Amino acid sequence: MATIPSHNHLLTTNSGHHHSSPPVNSSFSKINFPVKPRVTATRALSRTDESSLSAVISRLERERRERQGLTDEAEGLGERWMTAEDIRRRDKTSEEKGKLIDTWRKIQGEDDWAGLMEPMDPVLRSELIRYGEMAQACYDAFDFDPASKYCGSSRFSRLEFFDSLGMSGSGYEVARYLYATSNINLPNFFSKSRWSKVWSKNANWMGYVAVSDDETSRNRLGRRDIAIAWRGTVTKLEWIADLKDYLKPVSENKIRCPDPAVKVESGFLDLYTDKDTSCKFAKFSAREQILAEVKRLVETYDDEDEDSDLSITVTGHSLGGALAILSAYDIAEMGLNRSKSGKVIPVTVLTYGGPRVGNVRFKERMEELGVKVMRVVNVHDMVPKSPGLFLNESAPHALMKIAEGLPWCYCHVGEELALDHQNSPFLKPSVDLSNAHNLEAMLHLLDGYHGKGERFVLSSGRDHALVNKASDFLKEHLQIPPFWRQDANKGMVRNSEGRWIQAERLRSEDHHSPDIHHHLSQLRLDHPS
Repeated sequence: MATIPSHNHLLTTNSGHHHSSPPVNSSFSKINFPVKPRVTATRALSRTDESSLSAVISRLERERRERQGLTDEAEGLGERWMTAEDIRRRDKTSEEKGKLIDTWRKIQGEDDWAGLMEPMDPVLRSELIRYGEMAQACYDAFDFDPASKYCGSSRFSRLEFFDSLGMSGSGYEVARYLYATSNINLPNFFSKSRWSKVWSKNANWMGYVAVSDDETSRNRLGRRDIAIAWRGTVTKLEWIADLKDYLKPVSENKIRCPDPAVKVESGFLDLYTDKDTSCKFAKFSAREQILAEVKRLVETYDDEDEDSDLSITVTGHSLGGALAILSAYDIAEMGLNRSKSGKVIPVTVLTYGGPRVGNVRFKERMEELGVKVMRVVNVHDMVPKSPGLFLNESAPHALMKIAEGLPWCYCHVGEELALDHQNSPFLKPSVDLSNAHNLEAMLHLLDGYHGKGERFVLSSGRDHALVNKASDFLKEHLQIPPFWRQDANKGMVRNSEGRWIQAERLRSEDHHSPDIHHHLSQLRLDHPS
């Protein structure tokens, strides 16, 4: 069975049983430059080189200051020169002072991340990368190959999902896979096999619901976390043109909402709520699958003990970011984020390169429900600027007030963390639309971001080669092949007779749980018999 590299594993193949690939050494390459370098000899440096490079940079800076007649006393009046090691030392100190287990409510947006982005809080950065990797896992597991009879499905079983991706240390277990009908008008989003006999003609795998295990909940997170990850689009941006680009009330698709003025983009709403009763994977809508599973997990882990806490975190990239916002809203609107005792379970959305989803009233309703949203964007990415290119939150308030009833007047929700790929010395500065939208590139930018105006310094040692997994974004001198991620033998394996076949993939645990009817009936949602 072949294992596919995730954020920390290389491609390996074995013909017997599955085993995890060995972890990559964390001593990955970094580049450190002064803010205004006189010489820019850009080359990849290992961590062992960094101390010497930092010393050289510091010496050059001292010489510059001496030439300018600046003294140590004067230095205190201006901005202190910080080497890469200085920045990492500062982050480590901050991280030790505010461990996640003690600060998770703030990291989840309790105070709308006030004071955590400028400068960038190292714990928040780490969590944004971690949840971004959960979204990236949807791409790494998805079968995009039209020559595969399983095109449009997950390459791995639910029970082996994180292990198969080299993410066995994630501390989460996948509780449910999510599917959606591919019959709606988004042809550039869905993937379909070219063969006649396929796993499903009318469904696509859309992501998963996972829950943190006991050890992770107690010792790392400080609470039990229900995580929902939605699949988006890797590089194909044609799906934006498929959008009907008009708003409609969420209540038209049977989402309970007290205000008919709450509207979202119709294509997102259809993708979330439509179903195909003739398809065993899409006979329940993505909405029904999400709500039933969140209800089940909340009931399972509610009040484990007196001091236990729960959180619900929804993540997604691109169109998956839109579904993350819509599903988080729905969870809160349905009241599924309340324990039996009435305690509110925090709902947080972390999106990457996500588009606008709804109108101003939708944004206001999200705030009323207490759903916290953090949007990570590349300033050169066009997707976050859509839909609503002209009438959006950037327009004058008076104009928005006049136009708020129009079906193409959109508004972003939550807080925005704006990154710029031109600040990274690893990435090509040119603006290629698909590169600017790349999730791995955004995670790379997060790792090097320390605040507005601060130097780009990689913090965790996250491998920059991951950027080129499905793109050609890294600078040529780094010598990382573009689009290097390949599925071993396109999923072909040898059977007991030595013949090459495409192994059976879908297992019973990847289908809908038998108790979904029970939970849907308690939620009073329509469902097939």
